[in-house]
Amino acid sequence: MARRSGGSASSLSGLSDRILVERASDGDELAFGEIVRRHSGIMRAYTSRIVGSLSEADDVVQEAFSTAWKQLPTLRDGSAVKAWLMKIASREAFALIRRRGTDAALDDGIDVPTRESTNPEAIAVHNARLAALSKALATLPEAQRTSWLLREVGGFSYDEIAEQTSLPVSTVRGNLSRARASIMIQMEGWR
Repeated sequence: MARRSGGSASSLSGLSDRILVERASDGDELAFGEIVRRHSGIMRAYTSRIVGSLSEADDVVQEAFSTAWKQLPTLRDGSAVKAWLMKIASREAFALIRRRGTDAALDDGIDVPTRESTNPEAIAVHNARLAALSKALATLPEAQRTSWLLREVGGFSYDEIAEQTSLPVSTVRGNLSRARASIMIQMEGWR
């Protein structure tokens, strides 16, 4: 792809995802850089919950963007780039988990940025709640955990989860229902 000189990175920040995708598909690296800047944060947060660490999430996100750069011309609707990137990141994250082994549990020590509170007690409670959620997620069967993460963290629809997991929508609904019930029971003390 030939690099297009399309202005500075700051001039790209006001453009829509659709226009950025069109420009990046034509080889504009600055436009792709703006796509990365715009969507890497949510991809990192989402994949860190799947793989269990920020350092592995960074690797997953980097691999996802590498794949996206190569496959960008295949994206039909540039305005759907966020969902498309999340799907790529999801595939990369679950591929990493499969490479680790199917019995690998989520790390209890997920490194999640704390809220901007300076109250040590509030920070401790928040971190303990996240650790309890991580522990609850680790006890779920893989299909339930995957469905829950895609829905609650990734914001995927039931149809999108079904597509990602190659399961019928009815099975996805059942997995989500069982996952939510299990998490509610395990998180009872945190309500």
